[in-house]
Amino acid sequence: MSASATPLIDAAQLNTHYGASHVLHGASLSIGAGEAVGLLGRNGMGKTTLIRTLLGLVQPTSGAIRIRGNDCTRARPDRIARLGIGYVPEGRAVFPNLSVRENLMMAARSGVNGRRDWALDRVMHTFPRLAERLHYSGAQLSGGEQQMLAIGRALMTNPDVMLLDEATEGLAPLVVREIWRIIGAIRATGIASLIVDRNYRSVLAHTDRCIVLEKGRVVVEGRSAELAHAPEKLARYLGV
Repeated sequence: MSASATPLIDAAQLNTHYGASHVLHGASLSIGAGEAVGLLGRNGMGKTTLIRTLLGLVQPTSGAIRIRGNDCTRARPDRIARLGIGYVPEGRAVFPNLSVRENLMMAARSGVNGRRDWALDRVMHTFPRLAERLHYSGAQLSGGEQQMLAIGRALMTNPDVMLLDEATEGLAPLVVREIWRIIGAIRATGIASLIVDRNYRSVLAHTDRCIVLEKGRVVVEGRSAELAHAPEKLARYLGV
């Protein structure tokens, strides 16, 4: 991203509370067009809260969020989604009583500027296992297939940036490798991403930059390639 380019997401000095619990402490994050950013930290350090704050699912008590240059600090989640933000939530959240096709089609819409790069045919080509199970209900899918469906559903919104929260959690190693392959393929199409995952090595391998949260504060930020060669910078905060 050039110095003059407007970030897709630009969050500054976010403080977020759950009742009396102060979770985010002045956290800042930016994502440029086509950029992949990793978000690391131990459990309970504020990663999911940061994502939920960016999406408008939780209101920050202070700080600012701009999406495509628009002030979205107090925006509703539906407005944020229509600015080109796709979301793959922790736990997948597929609709168990809807078929694979219905789960995908209910999310289908044009992206910003009317783009429809991702339609059902392209998602089926990207996820051939889903194509074989098009009429299965969400409840009939394995965990890995549900994760593919959650990613495919986000792609059907034709996003410019995807937020992936623990996309490989609880999956078998072979499925985990397939999910990372898919994440890499999506990145190659130019879609920006914010990736949360416990496997810091995989996160560093699939991102341009990475930040680490400790008790709601950004304590490490740098180029992923440089951090991969300096694990001592991460050890204190990730326990690696």
